[in-house]
Amino acid sequence: MTDTVASTAFWTDTVASTAPCMPLGRANRGFCGRINAIHVGEDMHGLAAPEIESRLIELGFVEGAEIKVLHEGPIGRDPIAVRINGTTIALRRREAMAILVTSSN
Repeated sequence: MTDTVASTAFWTDTVASTAPCMPLGRANRGFCGRINAIHVGEDMHGLAAPEIESRLIELGFVEGAEIKVLHEGPIGRDPIAVRINGTTIALRRREAMAILVTSSN
């Protein structure tokens, strides 16, 4: 199974089993919601998937946390600034694609 097919299958299974969710990397400014899961694809940006997942968790991106997209960069809407548990963090959209969220709007 290719990485793309595996990723699509994961998101499809997640969507089917819970409320509608999407990757945080697709959210627009003003989005408010909760984190459902973190799913990092294979070796993202030269780092192993477990390393990226560990770094996101250490920053507070954990299941159930409330999240809000505060700002988008001027070029390509990248990076984004998000508020999670009272802390503002900047992320590249490609890293935010590993964070699956549901909207509370």
